[in-house]
Amino acid sequence: MQLDRATMLEAYRRMVKIRAFEERVGADSMSGLIPGFVHLYAGEEAAAVGVCLNLTDDDWIGSTHRGHGHCIAKGCGVEEMMLEIHGKQGGLCGGKGGSMHIADLDKGMLGANGIVGGSPPLAVGAALSAKVRRTGAVAVAFFGDGASNQGTTAEALNMAVVLQVPVLFVLENNGYGEFTAASYHSAGVDLAQRAAGFGLTAVKVDGNDFFAVHDAARTLIERARQESLPAFLEIDVKRWHGHFTGDQQPYRSAEELAAVRLFDPISSFRSRVVDAGLLDADALTAIDREIDELIERSAEIAMAAPLPSVAAVTQDVYVSY
Repeated sequence: MQLDRATMLEAYRRMVKIRAFEERVGADSMSGLIPGFVHLYAGEEAAAVGVCLNLTDDDWIGSTHRGHGHCIAKGCGVEEMMLEIHGKQGGLCGGKGGSMHIADLDKGMLGANGIVGGSPPLAVGAALSAKVRRTGAVAVAFFGDGASNQGTTAEALNMAVVLQVPVLFVLENNGYGEFTAASYHSAGVDLAQRAAGFGLTAVKVDGNDFFAVHDAARTLIERARQESLPAFLEIDVKRWHGHFTGDQQPYRSAEELAAVRLFDPISSFRSRVVDAGLLDADALTAIDREIDELIERSAEIAMAAPLPSVAAVTQDVYVSY
């Protein structure tokens, strides 16, 4: 399906926003300006944006420890995200969640998740709620190849089929579970075939191709929304950086690290739409400048913002029903 100009511009804007955000966060993390671990999403932008452009604020996503890209793709504010990652007041979670625990329920973002394999069960629960309440919402679980070996993931796949809930499982296969190659940690390299064994419709796409991701996700999400049928989408992506900032990546050869940078979904998207006359290069360059200014401003605000108050320590810890 040919996308209209506004949708393509929005896709580019979100992918560039993710890349610029991650580059700034990575630099600030290495400079010691950000507390805790940071896991960067650079190189995987087309996966999050290709899927989330098919969703609304009423739909839900569950994320991973590498969740900044999912947050931005779902529409979370970068200023509030930057405040959160810096541990400052005004952050999406009050500055107390940090990089691995950003959530924004107003945007349908159930949260980044430090638990490997934590998002599939959450997404199944959200999908079951949508089915029972007949809201028409769809839930999406993002997870990686490492999480594909977790029992929580297998249980979620099984339950989704048994209950027939509107959920899409999105496996972002970057080839590594932390520092371990998928060829070693997974018995059987075709992870989509595993999902098919549960009775799920399973599709594989190239994560360097935004249009392939968007089209496959659109088909599966519409099917889930209309027929309450779960599905599985495996997206082959490349992790530009290490598992976390500071990871020296001794487990990857220099040749592999150089080749990874050739896998660039943003550059691929730009070349494709400009060469085909679908978008003007000047319009895309204007977006580049707009996003650079946004990220710079957000980082400056975050560094100048105050820390959470002492009284905030006990806030948002327990909920009284």
